[in-house]
Amino acid sequence: MAKRLLLILFLFVLGDIYFFQAFSTVIHGSIWHNMYWGIDILLFFGVFSLIFLRRAGYDVQETATSLITAFLIVFIPKLLAVPFLFVEDLMRIFRYFPPRSIFLSEIVLFLAGAILLVIFFGLTKGRYFYKVREEVLSFPDLPMAFDGFKITQLSDIHSGSLSDIKRVRKGIELANAQNSDLVLFTGDLVNNKASEMEPWVSDFNRLEAPSGKFSVLGNHDYGDYVQWESVESKALNLNRLKEIHHEMGFKLLLNESIAIEKQGEHISLIGVENWGKGGFHQYGDLAKATLGLDADTFKILMSHDPSHWDHVTLDYNQHVHLTLAGHTHGMQFGIELFGLKWSPIQYFYKQWAGLYQKQGKYLYVNRGFGFHGLKGRIGVWPEITVITLRKSVV
Repeated sequence: MAKRLLLILFLFVLGDIYFFQAFSTVIHGSIWHNMYWGIDILLFFGVFSLIFLRRAGYDVQETATSLITAFLIVFIPKLLAVPFLFVEDLMRIFRYFPPRSIFLSEIVLFLAGAILLVIFFGLTKGRYFYKVREEVLSFPDLPMAFDGFKITQLSDIHSGSLSDIKRVRKGIELANAQNSDLVLFTGDLVNNKASEMEPWVSDFNRLEAPSGKFSVLGNHDYGDYVQWESVESKALNLNRLKEIHHEMGFKLLLNESIAIEKQGEHISLIGVENWGKGGFHQYGDLAKATLGLDADTFKILMSHDPSHWDHVTLDYNQHVHLTLAGHTHGMQFGIELFGLKWSPIQYFYKQWAGLYQKQGKYLYVNRGFGFHGLKGRIGVWPEITVITLRKSVV
């Protein structure tokens, strides 16, 4: 992890030096130049200090979050403006390296300023900038009674990060406005402790669906990322979290399935505990959850971590038609405009946001309702997913 961080910092330094060419072309004076480099030196000093303190055993999570936010504000606008300078340099090669264009440097600074405004929006209003994303999925073996059946999926509420009651309530109202038959929550109700959800229970209890509300646990729900006084206190925390799901009106599925019935027909809703790659706990047990189900039953699986789909679900001996996941948050940072979809998280997860299809099976990865780590969302907005099931003609 430290080596990867050092490589990232090195790339930031190269981009920063390059961007300074445009900065110094437009803005003159040693005072401004010293301020430019002074801010950078303070940030890098902070990073190396955190690395040292973390290795010494100190809890630096909150400080690290603030530092990451500062890095985004300072460096991302510069890095995204660098390609324009690179194109200019390619043109300068054929003109025997004349002085850098003041006009183009002004454009680059303007672009960096615009990106900075987007980042500020993401770190303030963007964290509650809820978006409804709709998908219509067709299946030849869907029971006829479920043709047109609507599912609202929420994921990654991370209640310990939420603070704006009015905006959160608007998000809940937006979810209810979809008038779905079923509401499903795919894990990470809290950051660490059940107590984080206590102030929000009555609000999320307002979610409504005639066919029920169901949920599963995410990696943060087990309390694995906080130091507990004892094993017993950690267990009590998890039990309290399970009670909160019930108080919110959700049926928590723990490696089990339940039949959703309509007009004499049914589909199977399956919920597994968290199962993740790369060091995450693998509590999920799909075999246990599907025990006793008929092979030809239409199945919807809730599994918090999308890596479970690749590593377990796809090659499972029973056909799972649709898997709903979350976990990645789309890294809360990326670009989703005009058909372009990119986030650094895609280098860690092949399926990180939206709809995926393979071997006749679907996976939908929700971008998350809340936020964690980075105290905002930039380009990857909080999501309310609405999936409509249709019966296709064979």
